Amino acid sequence: MLKNSSSQYGLVSVLIHWLMALVVFALFAVGFWMVDLNYYSEWYRTAPYWHKSAGILLAAALVLRLIWRRISPPPLPLATHQRWERKLAQAVQFCLYLGLIILFISGYLISTEDGRAISVFAWFNVPSAGALFANQADIAGIIHQYTAYSLISLAVLHGLAALKHHVVDKDHTLKRMFGHKP
Repeated sequence: MLKNSSSQYGLVSVLIHWLMALVVFALFAVGFWMVDLNYYSEWYRTAPYWHKSAGILLAAALVLRLIWRRISPPPLPLATHQRWERKLAQAVQFCLYLGLIILFISGYLISTEDGRAISVFAWFNVPSAGALFANQADIAGIIHQYTAYSLISLAVLHGLAALKHHVVDKDHTLKRMFGHKP
């Protein structure tokens, strides 16, 4: 089943969710590692190139995910979920989406301040808007860093909440995100 039903996630939603989760954690790890690279490192240019390219593709995946969400709405919450759990889950999901958008914008502003386009795996270029304000790369860099830490923290909490539902509550929250029927 490709589309979501009222009780389970479809294959498209499951694949997009887990692919984006994997890329987010990989980009965080690469970003964390590459800020300490020096000019003489063989990865000095390669790591940022891959980070930017994957980040642009992640932004495209987010757009596709949001479109897919309109086409195929997510399943209804489980009846066993408390009202506060539903509200908290919605708030965290909103913050995850917002965090990704802030990361994409700040990463773009860091990468294009010098007027150069972003090459995405040499497939296409994302044009530069250039320097839009003073100290753009520095300011956007701070926003990018703190947003990345916040996003990863939220993603970890999101995962822990899913495990809590699976282990403690013994409900089907986590199984549904793997496409299983409740």
